Amino acid sequence: MTTTVADHVVQRLREWDVEQVFGYPGDGINGLVAAFGAAGDEPRFVQARHEEMAAFEAVGYAKFSGRVGVCAATSGPGAIHLLNGLYDAKLDHVPVVAIVGQTARSAMGGSYQQEVDLQALFKDVASEYLVEVNVPEQLPNALDRAIRTALAQRAPTAVIIPADVQELPYSPPEHEFKHVPSSPPSHPRAKVVPPDEELTRAADVLNAGEKVAILIGQGARNAVTEVREVAELTGAGVAKALLGKDVLPDDLPYVTGAIGLLGTRPSYELMRDCDTLLIVGSAFPYSQFLPPFGQARAVQIDLDARFLGLRYPTEVPLLGDAKSTLARLIPLLERKTERGWRQRVEKNVTEWADTVTRQAMLEADPINPMRIVHELSERLPDDAIVTADAGSTANWYARNLRIRGQVRGSLSGTLATMGPGVPYAIGAKFAFPDRPVIALVGDGAMQMNGLAELLTLARYRELWSDQRCVICVFHNGDLNQVTWELRAMGGAPKFEPSQSLPEVSYADFARGIGLGGIAVDDPARLGDAWTTALNADVPTVLDVRCDPEVPPIPPHATFEQLKSMTEAVLKGDPHAWHLVTQGLKTKMQELLPTRT
Repeated sequence: MTTTVADHVVQRLREWDVEQVFGYPGDGINGLVAAFGAAGDEPRFVQARHEEMAAFEAVGYAKFSGRVGVCAATSGPGAIHLLNGLYDAKLDHVPVVAIVGQTARSAMGGSYQQEVDLQALFKDVASEYLVEVNVPEQLPNALDRAIRTALAQRAPTAVIIPADVQELPYSPPEHEFKHVPSSPPSHPRAKVVPPDEELTRAADVLNAGEKVAILIGQGARNAVTEVREVAELTGAGVAKALLGKDVLPDDLPYVTGAIGLLGTRPSYELMRDCDTLLIVGSAFPYSQFLPPFGQARAVQIDLDARFLGLRYPTEVPLLGDAKSTLARLIPLLERKTERGWRQRVEKNVTEWADTVTRQAMLEADPINPMRIVHELSERLPDDAIVTADAGSTANWYARNLRIRGQVRGSLSGTLATMGPGVPYAIGAKFAFPDRPVIALVGDGAMQMNGLAELLTLARYRELWSDQRCVICVFHNGDLNQVTWELRAMGGAPKFEPSQSLPEVSYADFARGIGLGGIAVDDPARLGDAWTTALNADVPTVLDVRCDPEVPPIPPHATFEQLKSMTEAVLKGDPHAWHLVTQGLKTKMQELLPTRT
């Protein structure tokens, strides 16, 4: 039997230990689909409900597994649909390979059906590596290089294979002019460390500091032990960028939590008052939440030189991987005996934890959205994986979810796109079929694409040894984050035609397709509902009716933001009085005395 180009692609994916490809079929990849069938569906073709969801599932899989995620789509509209998920991978530095069909070569340039200039379409999103395969001999090099580049650069890449090329007999590259061979799949690793003199300079800066702050991002994930040791030696507090939320647990007394618009007061105070800043594996973009320029001396560690010194004036930029660099830096650090700064940080953390608990337990109509995440934190399995969608849900994930044990969590951090919460969860289940997964999703995102993707969850759940997968819907009938942005940034009242959502029961929908469904509108039942969902033997939708007027006010809200919200009320916001009441109650919790 003749081996086709498509057969070879599938075989090479197996050699790279790719276990599943998230995709949606179409005639532009008929050859590839047939090859999956001929190979006994190994790797598995996971059929999403939409190509964008396939890309998100590949991103979620890659984020949590650390391996390359692979997605596939047909030519024209299918390829176009992949873009948003691939941009999510690009901006969050995630290795994803897209395999895309194209019009047959004989029809190219003829304004043929579904003919799109895919080279131009993917030029930006797959800028690290983009190739069109036009003869069989281009493989396996093209596919191998796409995978190697995705892993090395932590970026999306794309391989375009015209429909007729997929069905050609495969012939390997020869040892001759203008043929390019490849090598067997491999996963080389290297320790990257800066020169000794640069490490000495960095240690001098950190040793001289009296009030040290550390900011960690996802690039510090392989250096948990080292970050903790540096924090102990320097007496530093540690703030976490959004994508680094799961790097250190929140039960460490010096971990101040998230930073930025979605951040905590202790993180804000840590950056406001420090005199020395160590940034590890983070490209946190909002410099206004870092120390005032000129106040702090800064050291930064990053594996990518393009991000060194990008956000803050950095005195000592260290090019290296976090674990190896910190391991070489630690012997040069002097343990600080004066612990006043550390004690102040820990006091701020304790007081904030008390404040956040009080805020979460405030009465609302009907349920306070902060309480949804608070009750989850009380019951969160130590090996859980948590995904979150964009919108106000991201606020509660960032501020209220307390990471502990081996919990992992992520969301669309830089693109901040709606829609990845449920597909990320599906990708996470394929990465770790034996771990519980929780998705925190707004009802806007559920109506955008989450409801449809529940069908994918239902279809593949039997493959997972642990079927626990809770999709928690923040059901408030409002595109809430934008509503608050209109109020806080523009002083505009809620515009009902753009912001209000049609009513639907998410629990009923889940039950209708064979999943579990629990509807909650009473705060007294919320904790038990979480317990039931987290112990269910089938994926379950937790449909929680919550109050859209509980404000996601940053603990460092500016006067102008508060002024704009007041103006929105005065201009006739439809829920003005309730909005003001909830806002005052929430903000007042920051002023109450803390238990000692």
